[in-house]
Amino acid sequence: MARKSNAETAANTGRLKQIALTYKMTSKADPKVGLVLAGVGIVTFGVFLAIGFLIGHPVYLGILGLLVAFLAMAIVFGRRAERAAFGQMEGQPGAAAAVLDNVGRGWTTTPAVAMNRSQDIVHRAVGKAGVVLIAEGNPNRVKPLLAAEKKKLARIMPDVPVHSFIVGKGEGQVELKKLRTTLLKLPRVLAGPQVTQANDKLRAMGDLMSNMPLPKGPIPGRGGSARPPRGR
Repeated sequence: MARKSNAETAANTGRLKQIALTYKMTSKADPKVGLVLAGVGIVTFGVFLAIGFLIGHPVYLGILGLLVAFLAMAIVFGRRAERAAFGQMEGQPGAAAAVLDNVGRGWTTTPAVAMNRSQDIVHRAVGKAGVVLIAEGNPNRVKPLLAAEKKKLARIMPDVPVHSFIVGKGEGQVELKKLRTTLLKLPRVLAGPQVTQANDKLRAMGDLMSNMPLPKGPIPGRGGSARPPRGR
């Protein structure tokens, strides 16, 4: 029992440290985050407390309001932390690879399957939607890289759908913060065994497998939370 209690205490301490680290990072990019969170908490609690006095149950509504206030603050903090994390990653080489590394289960990602001398990069993700190629860099320079990868994939896997995106804020491009959502919205057309077969073929083909560094800072994961990425 003592060991279990110590493990739980260590886990809670680790979570608190992670939250503190995320808040510190967020506050650098978003100095008003503290005031916003305080405002959300006070207003939420105040509304519930006022309703409690109106209906004659201030204690009950006050406790409920406190819980809802903490929940609202957590949701707002998660969104602002996510925005801050993406803001720090924007424009850094390997930013898309860092996001792809946190897409979720069912996806196999390979960074830097193609690269040119200008360090424009193409990453690859394989899942039930097929093969997805994600390019970072100058749009005019990455298009030939994408075309070459598509041609290669069509030769070895003609029956597997291939999607391609260029990360950026220009017309027809996908913003970094929307990359994960874009992949998850793709229609699922492959069964599990087909995904495994596609990955086996790609591993046999071989990749560039660059050892480029991923950008530092928390990486947004499910539900808008932020957590530190894997470093070098």
